[in-house]
Amino acid sequence: MTAVQAAEETGDAELTARVIGAYDVPANWTRSDDPALARRLVDAAERTLGALPEGPATEAARCRLLATVALESRGVRSPRGPRAAAEAEGIARRLDDPALLAFALNGVFMQSCTRAGLAPRRDTIGAELVALGARHGLVNYEVLGHLIRLQARSARADFTAADEHATAVDRLAERHERPLVAVFTAWYLALRRAATAGPSAGSHDRAEAAYRSAAARLDGAGMPGLERGLLPLALLGLRLAHGRPAEVDPGADWGPYRPWAEPFALLAEGRGTEARNALRALAEPPPDLLYEALCCAEAALALALDDRPALRRTHDRLLPASGELAGAGSGLLTFGPVDGWLGAIRRALEA
Repeated sequence: MTAVQAAEETGDAELTARVIGAYDVPANWTRSDDPALARRLVDAAERTLGALPEGPATEAARCRLLATVALESRGVRSPRGPRAAAEAEGIARRLDDPALLAFALNGVFMQSCTRAGLAPRRDTIGAELVALGARHGLVNYEVLGHLIRLQARSARADFTAADEHATAVDRLAERHERPLVAVFTAWYLALRRAATAGPSAGSHDRAEAAYRSAAARLDGAGMPGLERGLLPLALLGLRLAHGRPAEVDPGADWGPYRPWAEPFALLAEGRGTEARNALRALAEPPPDLLYEALCCAEAALALALDDRPALRRTHDRLLPASGELAGAGSGLLTFGPVDGWLGAIRRALEA
C-alpha cells in the first residue's frame, strides 16, 4: 500500500493505475485476509478511476482498476463490486487480452456469491480460466480455474468431477511449486469425507479427524481470512448435517462466524430468550462461498426456537440452491443437502 500512496502523491493517475494494477495475484477465497487494507486499496482504485483520462490508451488500466475494486470488495454486500466486475470483464473482452481477461474473471468470480445457488455460474467462470491458463501459459489462473471448478462441482455433489479437478490442480501445483494449493485440496478431501459419511459414530469421527487434519495445514499459511473460525464452523456443519445436536464451544475462535455460533451456546445454557434475540439480530450472511452454510446454521436455530419469520427468511434464501450441498461450494465444508433443510423448514411451517 505504501507504493500506491507514493504513486498517488505524484498526481499521475496513469502511474497510480499501473501500481495498483500490479496487485494482480489470483485469489480463490471470497473473504479478505485484511479487510482494512482491502478498503484502502478500493478507495485508491476508485480515486484513480475518477482521475484517469478517458480514451483507448487507458482502457487496459481502467480494466485493471475495476477488477481490483471487484476483487478487493469480496464479501462486501454492495452493488459496486458486481458492477465493477461486469465492466472490467466487458473491457477485457473488447481488448482481447488473455491476461487481462483472466484478471477480470477473477473479479467476476469474487462477485458471484450475491445469493445462493450460483455454483453453475462459478463453474463456467472456472472453465474459462482453465482454458485461458492452459492456452496462454497463465499457470496461476489455470490453478485458480481448477480450484473454482472443484468448489462448484462439490456444490452439486459431483465428486467424480471434483476429484478430477483436485488431481489436476495438485499436479500443476507440484510442477510449478505452488504449495498452498495442497491446503485447499486437503480441505476438499475432508469435505468429501464429511459429505459421504454414514450415520455411524466411527464414520462421524473419521470425518471430524479429516477436518482437524486439514485445519492443521492452515497454521502459518498466512491466510487469516480463510483460517479464522473455519474449523469450528466445519465441525458444527458436520454435526447438524447428520442430525446431531449442535455443540458450540464459545471459547473457540469463531472469527467472523461468531454471530451464528453464539445463539447455539445460549440455547445450550437454557437462555432461550437471549438466543431468540440473537437469532433475530443476525444480518444476512455476507456474499461469499459460505453463504448457504450460514443460512443453514440460521435455519437450525430457527427450527430449534420455532421462529417462523426466521424460518421463512432462510427458506427463501436457500431455495435457489435446491439440489446442492449447503456450503460445499466453498470446497471446504458442508452442512448437508439443501433440500433436507428446505424440507425441515416446510414441515415446521406447516405444523
